[in-house]
Amino acid sequence: METVTDRWVGRSVPRVEDAALLSGRGRFIDDLGTPPRTLHAALLRSPHPHALIEAIDTERARAATGVATVLTGADIQALTRSMVVGVKAPVECWPIAVGKVRYAGEPVAVVLAEDRYLAEDAVDLIEVSYAPLAAVVDPLKALAADAPVLHEGLGGNVISERSFCYGDPDGAFAAAPHRIGVDVAYPRNSCTPIETYGVVAEYDPGEGAYDILANFQGPFSIHAVTALALKVPGNRLRLRTPRDSGGSFGVKQGVFPYMVLMGAAARATGRPVKWIEDRLEHLTASVSATNRATRLEAAVEADGRITALSWDQVEDCGAHLRAPEPATLYRMHGNMTGAYDIRNLSIRNRVVLTNKTPTGLNRGFGGPQVYFALERLVHEVAGRLSLDPLEVIRRNLVPADAMPYRTASGALLDSGDYGAALGAAVEEGGLADLLKRRDAARAEGRLYGIGYAACVEPSVSNMGYITAVLTPEERRRAGPKNGAQSVATVSLDPLGAVSVKVASVPQGQGHRTVLAQVVADVFGLEPGNVRVTADVDTARDDWSIASGNYASRFAPAVAGTTHLAATKLRDTLARIAAGQLNVSADDVVFAGGRVAARDNPDNSVPFNRLAATGHWAPGTVPEGAGDPISETVWWTPEQLTAPDEADAVNSSLCHGFIFDFCGVEVDRLTGAVRIDRYVTMHDCGTILHPGMVAGQVAGGFAHALGAALYEEYVYGPDGSFLSGTFADYLVPTAMEVPEPVVLHHQSVSPFTPLGAKGVGEGNCMSTPVCIANAVADATGVDDLVLPLTPAKLAGRLAGEEPPPKRPKQASFAAASGERALHGEDEARVSAPRQAVWDMLLDPQTLRAVVPGAHSIEQVSPTRFRAEVTLGVGPVRGRYRAEIALSDLDAPNALTLSGSAEGGLGTGRGEGRVTLTQTDDGGTLVAYRYEAAIGGKVASVGGRLLDGAARVVIGQFFASLARHAGADRQEARAAGLWARLRRMLGRRG
Repeated sequence: METVTDRWVGRSVPRVEDAALLSGRGRFIDDLGTPPRTLHAALLRSPHPHALIEAIDTERARAATGVATVLTGADIQALTRSMVVGVKAPVECWPIAVGKVRYAGEPVAVVLAEDRYLAEDAVDLIEVSYAPLAAVVDPLKALAADAPVLHEGLGGNVISERSFCYGDPDGAFAAAPHRIGVDVAYPRNSCTPIETYGVVAEYDPGEGAYDILANFQGPFSIHAVTALALKVPGNRLRLRTPRDSGGSFGVKQGVFPYMVLMGAAARATGRPVKWIEDRLEHLTASVSATNRATRLEAAVEADGRITALSWDQVEDCGAHLRAPEPATLYRMHGNMTGAYDIRNLSIRNRVVLTNKTPTGLNRGFGGPQVYFALERLVHEVAGRLSLDPLEVIRRNLVPADAMPYRTASGALLDSGDYGAALGAAVEEGGLADLLKRRDAARAEGRLYGIGYAACVEPSVSNMGYITAVLTPEERRRAGPKNGAQSVATVSLDPLGAVSVKVASVPQGQGHRTVLAQVVADVFGLEPGNVRVTADVDTARDDWSIASGNYASRFAPAVAGTTHLAATKLRDTLARIAAGQLNVSADDVVFAGGRVAARDNPDNSVPFNRLAATGHWAPGTVPEGAGDPISETVWWTPEQLTAPDEADAVNSSLCHGFIFDFCGVEVDRLTGAVRIDRYVTMHDCGTILHPGMVAGQVAGGFAHALGAALYEEYVYGPDGSFLSGTFADYLVPTAMEVPEPVVLHHQSVSPFTPLGAKGVGEGNCMSTPVCIANAVADATGVDDLVLPLTPAKLAGRLAGEEPPPKRPKQASFAAASGERALHGEDEARVSAPRQAVWDMLLDPQTLRAVVPGAHSIEQVSPTRFRAEVTLGVGPVRGRYRAEIALSDLDAPNALTLSGSAEGGLGTGRGEGRVTLTQTDDGGTLVAYRYEAAIGGKVASVGGRLLDGAARVVIGQFFASLARHAGADRQEARAAGLWARLRRMLGRRG
């Protein structure tokens, strides 16, 4: 039987999701109601990247208004077990610090209160005593024998190491006339979805069961990790996802430690618990992509043909190896030769731990790190051999007649004509014109370059690829792991309406629209007659550990499985209709909302009447016809086998192809990069919805542009996090993102039901290195490190900066986890010098003069104790301060030093204040300070801190001037605390 209708698949129909989203009726996790008596959680996070926790005093927080309880590491440890670590190693991984903190932002305590405001206030009342330890943030330095060790049981920082050999790389290198290599340090970046993490957790003591709602995206292998951590069987953990999710791009996989944490909190309190992550928490302490140090070498023939590759990769997974890591390192394992026909390969993989945020999924998931090294190497080969980079790419591509092609390390490239796609891109994308523009620009002395990148985009991950981290013997003991289960249910109700249920968890991709198209084609209906549900409830729905929305698996696997389920149900309906229409089942067609005989369209029945048969007249269903009400299909492709004894693994089911080229101009003075033209060619197999494919390509390109030119998680040498707001973690906006030229060359995948391949991650893999190759071509600078900011490039273009005429004064020594700040300024006060001096020593007026002061107590003639609320932008908190005066030279100068601690961090500093009498009887107050801050406030961007410092100082002196002019007795000491704030807390 067949469907005779114009196909809906392949058309850009309006998205069914958009009506609710555009009218504010989306149902995100924070929009959903909570159970009665729900408590709200706020987290105290460590200001230090590495420190022992000596004591935690929670008494004041527990006694605060509306607070139910405060939980620390020991409390959570008693209710949970260590989360599964990605490799077998003597380390523990808890959702909260236990005895020691290992990255800035690690949770230290959880406050549970009647609302979030009260919980946040109480966080400021917790006092923690830390003993800071030396930190390590560079993965190569973490390898050293004398590096600070994060996990004592490990004995070092290397948590996994494996070497692989495929073919005869040693022989190929010995025979090749050229050995060419590159060293690449790929930085950290992350995802910044509109919606941050969210969890609502309940515990039922009668059942001993948890019910957790979270905007988790999968893979649902993490369900098992969470259940084990909460010490319950899988059927005692109900995990639900909301209908809508405000973006993810991979990062929401990382919400699972907070699912464990809030689940334990619900059990401890006997009440439901809700936690919504704020933006500062998300930047500082959610997951990021891994940063990777790579040495890649190639054996190269004289014509640019590459015969072997040698990879040495050091993967930085941060402070803890959380599941599914080290998956970022191994997802591309079968694809380490990229789009190239290279038969000899060696790989050395080392995974290290550093004092940085633990890593997780990020759009592209391992691809950007691999292709940046590989395509930079191809560029280097062309340069070293004086060849055209485009010809080197062409010469090495996998030939079309070799498809399906088995790579050296085991991937099975399913289909494609890479050479034809490249040729079409060159022709349709206007490369010839771009080359002319480059020549013209260079003739004028401008820095203009063209870059290329060719990549395969893997999709539908093999759940067994991560076991390549184990030796063959370890895999034999553990048992085989492989495959990629996908499940879909298509059902009919008593009125004949069609419903679809999948376990995919979309984050804005339009799953409901595309699946309605797929099913409508099968049944000869309009998409509006099909209703799709795509959230997941593990207690209600069919799901597997592979379920979720990741690795571009929707179009190939989820949509394909839905097509299989709908087809199976349609075949059952055709057998029922055959008896009613007096024709064979093969002669039944579905079209226009009716089911008819092929050769006599008038011989037909309405689809909804036939579809309702199983409900209203089950006795008329022919024996053996099948289930006429519902069909569930589980699908796993046979091509996804477990790693073999030689460590070869087909790590993904299908492989799209991307070829990009771009022209860029680099400003010779500022180093700013301007993209003149960007062309991206995609082979993603069958295109199900052209509009959504265009959206995925545009979104991936914007994400990749951020990685190339703007976005980076920056850590100081001491482990302090330096890019904790959008003032310093820069993301491109619509103003910075040019419109790429998007082209398509379709080769249907033989391995997926609809012939589709993934398309959501490709540009994240190809664009950063394409732009870098163009910048290298423009500038002649080869050792490029992302992001290619103007500051980095300008320094390289201008040459080495001459030494300063006078040496800089040594800065205040910041301890591990702190950010150093310094500054100087002066202000005029309309009061005599002696009066101003008196103000600096009188605690009675401090509270009136100092912004945010609650109380100031004089402990001795030169020592003070104070409580003050400080804030920078969204970061506000209460601090306890100790202040001391020394080197008093009345009424000329004094030295002020102090320290402050609060829920948002720490501060300490010292400064010299001098008073000079002016001719008009006033006083010139000059000050120079040096300070160090730690904690959440230290994650605020440097520019924002400096601006805030100037504002706070200005506020103080304005207040001082008012008091000096109106009531000098009252204004006596304003400067003291303001000075203190400048030097230690002023950034707040």
